[in-house]
Amino acid sequence: MIIEVFQDTICPWCRIGKKQLEDALASWSGEPVTLRSRAFLLDPGTPEEGRPFRESLMDKFGHNAIQLEAMFAQVAEAGAAAGLTFDFGRVTRSPNTQRSHQLLALTPPELQSAVTTAVYTAHFEEGRDIGALATLLDIAEACGMEREPLATRMAAGEGMAQVEADLQLAREARISGVPFFIINGKFSLHGAQPKEAWLRALDYIVQQEA
Repeated sequence: MIIEVFQDTICPWCRIGKKQLEDALASWSGEPVTLRSRAFLLDPGTPEEGRPFRESLMDKFGHNAIQLEAMFAQVAEAGAAAGLTFDFGRVTRSPNTQRSHQLLALTPPELQSAVTTAVYTAHFEEGRDIGALATLLDIAEACGMEREPLATRMAAGEGMAQVEADLQLAREARISGVPFFIINGKFSLHGAQPKEAWLRALDYIVQQEA
């Protein structure tokens, strides 16, 4: 079974959805599952240097500061239920996420989950700028990738064709929000689904394809 995971690395619900899917797979006794990360840009117009975090969200959602903090609290509560920490007080930038998707496109399959998790942690718990090449290289190196060869490949633009292919695939599938999951090319789930919902969905798909 192949599950394509459309996500953006600044999306808190993508982080929660990834964790809940992986928790479900850890307890599922069915056939082996391969996860494929697919790029999605929630804010494609973000400048390369990023934007101030709270200002960009207030502009996007039309929230005032009180409403924004309430939104953060809701996300933090949902994250805690999934075993994740969100520290929005440390986040100062809304980064351009194309470079982070480029990194994931260049990440070996066996490190995909670890690197993706580390990128989310860097942004949502540590307040690091995941739009900065140096930050991404630090993350990749900590996960076991070789820094200098990766830096050379990223500087040369390697991986960006895959990012654009993912974005085109999302457009063709009319995906307007993430997380979005496509299973075996024909079934789909949208949103951060709880573990139990995933287990039901996986069993249903197996039955449909029997």
